[in-house]
Amino acid sequence: MLVDTGANVTLLRTDLAQKLKEQLIYTGPNISLKTATGEKTEVRGKLDASIECGSRKFHHRIYVADVTDPCILGLDFLKKFNFTVDLEKNEIRTGGEEIPLFSASVQHLKSCSVLAKKRTIIPARSECLIQGVPEVPEQFRYGVTNFPSQVSQKGDLVASALVDLEREAIPVRVLNLNNKPKILDEGAVIATCEPVVDIVVRPQKFSGGQHLPSSLDNLEILDEGQRTAVRKLLKEFQNLFSTCDADVGCCNMTQHRINTGDHPPIKQYPRRLPLARKEEADNIVKEMVDNRIIEESSGPSASPIVLVKKKDGSTRFYVDYRKLNEITKKDSYPLPRIDDTLDALNGSQWFTTLDLKSGYWQVEIIPEDREKTAFTTRQGLWQFKVMPFGLCNAPATFERLMETVLRGLSSEACLVYLDDIIIVGR
Repeated sequence: MLVDTGANVTLLRTDLAQKLKEQLIYTGPNISLKTATGEKTEVRGKLDASIECGSRKFHHRIYVADVTDPCILGLDFLKKFNFTVDLEKNEIRTGGEEIPLFSASVQHLKSCSVLAKKRTIIPARSECLIQGVPEVPEQFRYGVTNFPSQVSQKGDLVASALVDLEREAIPVRVLNLNNKPKILDEGAVIATCEPVVDIVVRPQKFSGGQHLPSSLDNLEILDEGQRTAVRKLLKEFQNLFSTCDADVGCCNMTQHRINTGDHPPIKQYPRRLPLARKEEADNIVKEMVDNRIIEESSGPSASPIVLVKKKDGSTRFYVDYRKLNEITKKDSYPLPRIDDTLDALNGSQWFTTLDLKSGYWQVEIIPEDREKTAFTTRQGLWQFKVMPFGLCNAPATFERLMETVLRGLSSEACLVYLDDIIIVGR
């Protein structure tokens, strides 16, 4: 967040505004801003949002524009809430609270590389926790590990984590997505470490509706000790379980691509729906927008929607991607054979099944391919931000992801077929 006394208004970058649940009010194209370089940029809209600054929250009108910084606190915000800017102490103050400021250029210079403490081999399509050391010791105490941008690491992922640089070794979690082992020599750059400005400890809060299902109280096949152990385990990891239809996770280990080569976009006209079904479609679209599953589109592609009644009477929303699938280059990653899966269950006595909540929706679509998923309703043109059902390569993408996540677990103990996982015990 940038504090800019030269900005007359407070600004939020357009892509971030679209992710907020606050109601974005779109403005006319005749409103523009003049930047410090003299160029003009269009104001996309405005919204009333809550800005957390220090230990307090301030409700303020924010304008949305295509700016470089994520958020710019302007003079209107500083004046409205009686902020005092003290450049000598490098801080802003309001209501007796002192909030430190940090120069972006100074902060950038403080970032340091993390080097491998010893030679390590990461097996193909596997994850390792590697011991690292800061390239320049004692620059700062706490930092966040990130991907090393200064070196080529194609096919690798580095997990972001808060680390203590005064420890003997810095744990860095690295995932090798390649089909061959990755060798990291001693002293090789494995991550960058950005300094942490401040650490605010907040107790984890669960919503009132987040609790274990009552069915877990009736585990009659287990003895009391086993029931207690199961409840303790599930309660410890209750934040991993979906509590409602809107509670869908997101995995950043992969993004789905739709490779159509040089083929022109697919554009189909919407199919006619009965009036009652139109209202049903509108409600489903609104729900997906609220849950950040879809967003407005302005691209050249369009596919029709299909509403199908399920056995329980509810409606399943589909997009007919058959034309898009015809021009998509196919991914031949194999799905597990059902007969092999059944053979692996032979002789087992205990079975635990896990079903991912809206599994496909936990995988993002690469931004440049999102417009290819566009569909039409009477409310306009929409596109998916996450992987929808009906794409020909979606099963391959998801199965590859699941097998990568569960890599290292015995194939006889943990079996996976798309979003269904079964854990067996003998």
